[in-house]
Amino acid sequence: QHSVGQALGAAAGPDWTPPAYETWRLAERTLANPGSPGGEAWRLTLEPIGALPAWAAGDIAEIGPPGDPAPAAREYSVASIPADGRVELLVRLMRRPDGTPGLASGWLAHDLAPGGEVPMRLRANRAFHGPAAATPMILIGNGTGLAGLRAHLKARAADPAQGGAWLLFGERTAAHDSFYDAELQAWRASGVLARLDRCFSRDAGDGRYVQALVAEAADDIRAWVDRGAAIYVCGSLEGMSQAVHAALEDALGADRLADLLETGRYRRDVY
Repeated sequence: QHSVGQALGAAAGPDWTPPAYETWRLAERTLANPGSPGGEAWRLTLEPIGALPAWAAGDIAEIGPPGDPAPAAREYSVASIPADGRVELLVRLMRRPDGTPGLASGWLAHDLAPGGEVPMRLRANRAFHGPAAATPMILIGNGTGLAGLRAHLKARAADPAQGGAWLLFGERTAAHDSFYDAELQAWRASGVLARLDRCFSRDAGDGRYVQALVAEAADDIRAWVDRGAAIYVCGSLEGMSQAVHAALEDALGADRLADLLETGRYRRDVY
């Protein structure tokens, strides 16, 4: 709406106001998947210039990339919790058809200097907030969607009353795309993760996508749901989310899955 108004030379309407960004700085940037056959994925750490705001696992970082006129904000799942004292993101470098980097991801991944300022605000995403700590969670995702699921795992790790979690995750190669591997293994050892299932679509002898993990574990998913588990899906809208939804329908039945959606026990943050 705002972009159309700009193109027509109209003033911003009363129902739209530009985001009120706070100023953050880039504290750290690390390539998370060197050697991957997929696009670059970067781990970014951002620290506030002022006071640390509050947010919850599942919330969204809105970042204003540079440009005149100001481009639309880009949204990224927050991979950290306030107890970390910083916002962590996992950003995929997007490429235009001609191979040049995307405006926002190219700036964040390549052009922004360490210590450089980032206009950002944290937006509540209540539709992806976690359930009560005692509720078991089935977390399903692919690619950089692991960021949003990681925040939920961090929140669970900090709560002794947590009811256990199960992560099903898909990426390209185990050697290059096992994001947050040491952390996930530590959570598996400590019991924060009751179960960890991963697949890698480009690896010889595997070749599966995350929806295949869901199909293979249908009996166990039904058992978890029977004892009250909530299902959270984060990652690609195209392909992954539809395929996972279909696999969950096969595992649970369309009516039961619809009931979980209606009662807030099946939540998705897909893009």
